[in-house]
Amino acid sequence: MLTINFWNGNKSAARQAYETELLKACLDVSANDHANARLKVDNTDYASAQDEGDIFDNGADILVTVAGNLKFEHKPKIIIPQPLTKGLLGYRLILVRRDSIAMFSDLKSAAELRALTIGIPQTWADAEMFRQNNYTVVEKGSFNDLFKLLRSKSFDYTALGANEIEGIFEQQSTALGEIIIEPSIMIYYPYPLVFYVNPQNPLLAERVSEGLNTIKLNGQHEQIFLKHHGDVVQRLNLKKRRIFTLDNSILPVEMKTFQSTLLD
Repeated sequence: MLTINFWNGNKSAARQAYETELLKACLDVSANDHANARLKVDNTDYASAQDEGDIFDNGADILVTVAGNLKFEHKPKIIIPQPLTKGLLGYRLILVRRDSIAMFSDLKSAAELRALTIGIPQTWADAEMFRQNNYTVVEKGSFNDLFKLLRSKSFDYTALGANEIEGIFEQQSTALGEIIIEPSIMIYYPYPLVFYVNPQNPLLAERVSEGLNTIKLNGQHEQIFLKHHGDVVQRLNLKKRRIFTLDNSILPVEMKTFQSTLLD
């Protein structure tokens, strides 16, 4: 039986669960036309951008990442240019210290938000994009350090995708009760998640692409999305928040015209 190594680290548990189920669906629906496959999931977190960028050299067959991730910019790979989450990860809600909530509630312009400091863990793909949009970025620590650094005032706020912020907040908030999800602001940028495939495995890329097309047509993709994220727009009040929009210059040419359909 064919073993497919899926690297699914450096991300939230919510993303890991959704992306694993989606890939399994792609493989299952294409099983009649391809070899039987066993999915081996590796959730290892890598502290350095180089280690993450070298993931295909270390045995991974496939991963999910943001389209245009700079860690893979000069690395051979096969991109499957089909968005996996309707652009949900690009809708970023912000976490702030409770004692600074009034400062954010009173924000009137993007210039005021850019003047505050956003904390982004080292190796995250969007740090450079925020810098390119003239935001004041503190790129520091790991994902696990994020709340502690915010609490200690290393930066003013941090931003997480609407698909992951609640789960992460629930995991961290008991120990760090001074942090809250700001209720009125949202940052948006086109940030589609896509499959990247090991360039040595073009048959896998073909299979997953075929599987994606099939589950989109038969409605299974939508079912999986609704299972994991079905009421996120209403629950987090995404349509009524003040939106600060960023340009995303790192999108690969295949995805330059991407537009999120989440709020349609």
